[in-house]
Amino acid sequence: MSAIRPRAIARPLALAAGALVALSGCGLLGPGVVESAEVEQKISDLFTEQVGQAPDEVDCPDDLKAEEGAEMICALTLEGESMDVKVTATSVDGESVNFDIEPIDDTE
Repeated sequence: MSAIRPRAIARPLALAAGALVALSGCGLLGPGVVESAEVEQKISDLFTEQVGQAPDEVDCPDDLKAEEGAEMICALTLEGESMDVKVTATSVDGESVNFDIEPIDDTE
């Protein structure tokens, strides 16, 4: 079985844009967040759906702010190879947060 290289997985992951998750921690005093575990699970689910193989691990350093334009970098590991993916909140509608996930190609 041949190893799947990060560059080979980047294109399908880029097609997984528009992830939708429920907002957690929404409070009246400020914007809510999507917990890092929820973002990690959504990245894993979308990756598995697009590539046909579950990543070994997805690690996001913090919660994603439920604000349009909020960003964070998460690490995705597959078969010992790691790559960074950028998560960007594209819209917030009530209790839902839409976000895009795109690979960061550091080989250019």
